[in-house]
Amino acid sequence: MNTLVRSAVRCLRVDNVCRTGRADGQVFTSARLLCAAAGQRDFAEMVKKDKVVVFMKGTPAQPMCGFSNAVVQILRMHGVDEYAAYNVLDDQDLRQGVKAFSNWPTIPQVFFNGEFVGGCDILLQMHQNGDLVEELRKLGIRSALLDAEKSK
Repeated sequence: MNTLVRSAVRCLRVDNVCRTGRADGQVFTSARLLCAAAGQRDFAEMVKKDKVVVFMKGTPAQPMCGFSNAVVQILRMHGVDEYAAYNVLDDQDLRQGVKAFSNWPTIPQVFFNGEFVGGCDILLQMHQNGDLVEELRKLGIRSALLDAEKSK
């Protein structure tokens, strides 16, 4: 029974996107069905919910891989502190689902206003060539690097 409860809690914990019932009013009664519902996430809604969305290994406070850490550090350098971050290590369905949604095989994955930007390599390239400042401006986010340049 404890395994059933732990599985249900894990599924329900993920950003409240798990369904605990169906449209016909019936309530799911097993963790297996609850977890199956987790696989039916609406990724299009998830990536549009915030201006910047990152699917990563770990959390911004504790990234669990170097590539995820690099994405967090790049966003931090630009002063982007408010963004949605989904830890794919907590949920295999989330991890595989976002890969299928974006048609991109690796994690992390970055989205701006619901549009897939790319992974760590793309974000790093955008940072290095200055495109990230412009893309953030389009989102209504002023890059902190602009302020750093003025103070020199």
